[in-house]
Amino acid sequence: MKTLFKNGTIFDGSGEKPFVGDVLIEDDRILEVGGSIHAEADKVVNLEGLQICPGLIDAHSHNDFFYDREDAEKFYRPFIEQGITTQITGNCSFSAFGMDENTPYRDKLGGGLFQAEHPGSFSAFKARAKGNLFVNLVPLIGQGSVRAGIAGYDPTPLTKEQIDEELKWVREAMEGGAFGGSFGFMYEPDRYAKEEEILAFAREIAKYDGIITIHPRANSVVSADYPLLTKKSHLEMGLDEAVEIMEKSGCRLEYSHLIFVGQRSWKVVDKMLDTFYRERKKGCQIAYDNYAFHYGASVITVVFPGWYAALSKEEAAKPINRFKLSLTILMYRKVLGIDWEDMVVAYISDEHPEYEGKTIPQLAAEEGISELDMYLKLVELSNREGSIYLGKYYNDEIVRRLMEDELSIFMTDAWVEEKGLQNIAAFQTFPQFFELSKRYRIPTEKIVRKMTGATVDRFGIKDRGYLKPGYKADITVIDLKNISVDETKPDAKPGGIVHVYVNGKPVLENGEYLGGQNGEVILKERKS
Repeated sequence: MKTLFKNGTIFDGSGEKPFVGDVLIEDDRILEVGGSIHAEADKVVNLEGLQICPGLIDAHSHNDFFYDREDAEKFYRPFIEQGITTQITGNCSFSAFGMDENTPYRDKLGGGLFQAEHPGSFSAFKARAKGNLFVNLVPLIGQGSVRAGIAGYDPTPLTKEQIDEELKWVREAMEGGAFGGSFGFMYEPDRYAKEEEILAFAREIAKYDGIITIHPRANSVVSADYPLLTKKSHLEMGLDEAVEIMEKSGCRLEYSHLIFVGQRSWKVVDKMLDTFYRERKKGCQIAYDNYAFHYGASVITVVFPGWYAALSKEEAAKPINRFKLSLTILMYRKVLGIDWEDMVVAYISDEHPEYEGKTIPQLAAEEGISELDMYLKLVELSNREGSIYLGKYYNDEIVRRLMEDELSIFMTDAWVEEKGLQNIAAFQTFPQFFELSKRYRIPTEKIVRKMTGATVDRFGIKDRGYLKPGYKADITVIDLKNISVDETKPDAKPGGIVHVYVNGKPVLENGEYLGGQNGEVILKERKS
C-alpha cells in the first residue's frame, strides 16, 4: 500500500533546515522525499500547516518488561500518543532476557522495579516478541539481570566460572543482534559487581562494537555509595567511574539520564560537561541523555538512613534514636538542597490512595503531625516500598543548557505504573521538549534531530531516524502550534501529536489512537 503525505514541513532528522514537501511510503518503507511528488497512492494525507518527522525515538526506556503481558497495550499507548515509535530498552542493568528460564531468582531480575513474565535467552525474547510489539524495541542486555539470574542478590564476588556464565549470555545476545549492554550501579545486584566482572562484561560488549549505557552510583553531590568526605562531588566520581570503564574496555558510552539531584548539585554542571568534552577531545565516543521535567521517580526511602532501618521497633522508638534520625535526615536534606515539599507521594498502598499526589508538608498539615512523623508514617504504611516523585533534578537554566548541548539526546526513562500517581514522563515528555524549544527559542530542527537522527547515530541503528528513501516508514506528524502539556495532570494526553506510523502502519490518526502491534525488535547487523 502506498501513502502520500502532501504539503508538510519536512524535518528529515539531519538537523538541516526544514522545507515544505511530500513524503511517499509503500508498505513499511519510504520511497521518496521531495518538494513535490506526483505519484499514484492508495491514500493521500494532507499535511498543510503541519510538520512531518521521522518517528520519535525514546533513548532510554524499560518497556522490554511489559510486551508479553495480557494488558500490554496500556504500557505502550501513552508513548505512541506522544509521538514515540521506537524505544531503546534494557537500561540501568535491567533486561527481560539474559538468563536461564528456570532461574530460581525470577523475583530479582528487575531489581525490585520490574518483573520479567517470561525470562530466558535473547533468542526466546525475539521469538516471543515477534508480532506482539506496539512500538519498535532496540535491545540492550542488562548486566544486573544477567547477574541476578546467576546469583540473585548475593553480594559475594562472582567466581571465574560465574563470570564465564555471565559472558555466555552476553555473547548469545550480541550475536543475536543486541546493540550493547547496560550497568546500573545504584541497584542490586549491580552495585556488588567488582572491577574484574564489570570489565569482563564491558569488554565482551566491545568485541561486537556495542554500546554501554551506565546509570552511575551517584546522581547528586553526596550519596550513600561513596565516603561522605571526598575531594570531588559524588556526581563527578560516578562519571569518572563510567569513563574509566569506557577507557579500559574500549566501549562506546552513553551516560544515562544526566541529572543533578538537589539544588546543591546544580553547581557541578560545568564540571560534568567539561568531563564529557575532555573525553570527546581524546577521541572517546561518550555522550548522554536527559529529561524534560524537573523531577523524577524515586523510592520513599531515598532519605531513610540504613542504620535506622536496621533498628528494632523498640530501639527505633527511643528518643535518642529519633533525635539522631531527625539530625541525619536534616543533614541529608541540607547537603542536597532538597526539602519535604520536593517529595510528592506516588503510591503507598492499595488501602491509602488518599495520600497520592500530595507533598509531605500537605499531608503533615492535614494530620496535624510533624513532617518527619508524617514521612515515617508513610514509610511504615508502605512497608518501606512506597514511591515518590522527587523534585529539583534540574532548574530551567540547566534544562535549557542540556537541550542546546550537542552531546544530549532525549528520553523518558518512564513506564506506566500499575497503581498510584503516574509519572508525567510516560505521557508527555516529548511534547514538553517541543514546548520548551519554543520557550527557549531552540530551532525545531535541532530538537527533532535529538529525538531521531542523533539517537540512531549514537546507537548504530540502521534505516531509522531519518526521512530518506529506503528507510523504514516510522513517521510522526506534529502540529507545533497546538503542542500542549498539562503538568497538573500527569497522565493527560498531550496536544499536537497528529499522526503516528510504525513500520508504515498508522497507529495514531488525527490525534485518535488506533493501536496495532506493528512494532518489531530492531537488530544490529553484525559484520561477517
